[in-house]
Amino acid sequence: MGRAARPKPKKLRLKLKRIRANLGYSQVAMAQALGFKTVYPSHISQYEHGKREPPLPVLLKYARLAGISTDVLVDDTLEYK
Repeated sequence: MGRAARPKPKKLRLKLKRIRANLGYSQVAMAQALGFKTVYPSHISQYEHGKREPPLPVLLKYARLAGISTDVLVDDTLEYK
């Protein structure tokens, strides 16, 4: 069996940016709030511009900070306001 590329969520970058804005955090503050030693403000920028996808633990932390399910983040049919 081959490995097919999985579809990437198209709205993820916008949702991550909206979460950060709703929390009132700068990219530096968001990196600190996530609490991972290896997540830097430049990573936050890359997530928000769609240049890099956050790993699962980072997505989980975003969801917890926003009080939402990870489904909302990765499912383009679900909206985050």
